Amino acid sequence: MNRTTLERWIDGDTSYADALQEGFTLSWPAEIGVWCSACNGSGGVCGYISSNPTCFCSDGSATDGSCDKGSHTKGIIIGVSVGVVGLVMAIFLGLFLYRRKKRNQPVLLSRRASSEPISSKKDPELGNEHYGTQVFEYEELQEATDGFNASNEVGDGGFGTVYKGKLRDGRTVAIKRLYENNLRRVEQFMTEVHILSSLRHHNLVSLYGCTSRHSRELLLVYEFVPNGTVADHLHGPRAGEEGLSWPVRMSIAIETALALTYLHAVTPPIIHRDVKTNNILLDSGFRVKVADFGLSRLFPLNVTHVSTVPQGTPGYVDPEYHRCYQLTDKSDVYSFGVVLVELIASKPAVDITRPRHEINLAKMAINKIQNEELDQLVDPRLWRQSNSEVIWMIRQVAEVAFGCLQEERDMRPTMKEVLEALRGIEGKGSNRKKGAEADDATAKDDDCSLLRERPPHSPDTVTAQWESRLTTPKASV
Repeated sequence: MNRTTLERWIDGDTSYADALQEGFTLSWPAEIGVWCSACNGSGGVCGYISSNPTCFCSDGSATDGSCDKGSHTKGIIIGVSVGVVGLVMAIFLGLFLYRRKKRNQPVLLSRRASSEPISSKKDPELGNEHYGTQVFEYEELQEATDGFNASNEVGDGGFGTVYKGKLRDGRTVAIKRLYENNLRRVEQFMTEVHILSSLRHHNLVSLYGCTSRHSRELLLVYEFVPNGTVADHLHGPRAGEEGLSWPVRMSIAIETALALTYLHAVTPPIIHRDVKTNNILLDSGFRVKVADFGLSRLFPLNVTHVSTVPQGTPGYVDPEYHRCYQLTDKSDVYSFGVVLVELIASKPAVDITRPRHEINLAKMAINKIQNEELDQLVDPRLWRQSNSEVIWMIRQVAEVAFGCLQEERDMRPTMKEVLEALRGIEGKGSNRKKGAEADDATAKDDDCSLLRERPPHSPDTVTAQWESRLTTPKASV
């Protein structure tokens, strides 16, 4: 555009169109001119994209340099390299996610998770012979619990949540859903299936079946026991104003001892390893069903102990097992001693709201019995229901519990001896009742003074009697 035309356009005497018609001259700065010449020389056309000098090449690409073959090839190489690196990273990420997902499924059960080699003949997906129990499809159990609806929850423990469900054949069942499918949970799952499928006792919960270890989730199917746990009735949501009567508590103690004596007597013996009131279920008639065998161990014959990392519930774990890592049948005896104290006291095994020296119920019980303060241990509601023979029986059961709670396992009785002692107490208590009915009114007036008397057999004499009949030799460390 010449100056005359420019001046006329500025003065408004001509339009954009007239100015363009007359033409104009465009000049480039020197450095831009050099770059544009290089672009044009390489077969491209120079121009701009967003004020940035750009060389438009004949193949449709654009560059800030020239369109020579070397530069273009370099861009292609860079692009391909970036693509390959991205593909490799995507493959590695995919493999990582796949392995992580697979690791969290029970498919990876290794030989360490079972005492027997895994073979196709013993795979529950291929047959039920190995477990002796029905293998359920995951979908049926999901349907039975309405998709594991929270409204069907009936229990929540350390290893899983228990749901009430109804199978397609009409049976009402309890379905335990393990929290996670890692190797440890698979091992506990396999242990419980193996043990319960081979045992039959009216005081042990019955296993109806399970899912495969290859299933989406590890599920165990039991008979449904409708009346909650002993813990529920002693100090939980089912503990009424009157509490459990003494005859019911005595029956619970004897039936639990029956179940444990049976476990210790089978071949090979079975150590439950998690005896506690939360694992003792009650049916509608308050009959006992011992449950939860996830931590149980098959005890080899002709050995005094098994060396293993202590497992169990705080407040119930055998102190010698905890110290020496040596599991024996006396470990169950100690835990049962805590259960006996709970039946007497209606207190949980561990309660941090109690005074520091009474947080652990077993230690509290030993202290109260040794100091002749049984009245400070026993559930006050029992005394309101008690007569002389009940008071006598409570004292005797406290003596049995004292023997079970001895620090040294060789000072404890066997479960068979405990069962015999409890049955003897129940029988003698019934005989005492017949001869003492006329004195009931006087006995109730003297409850407080009776409690402060020393029981007929001191802990020392009871312990000495059991020690002389020991069947388990002292274990070597």
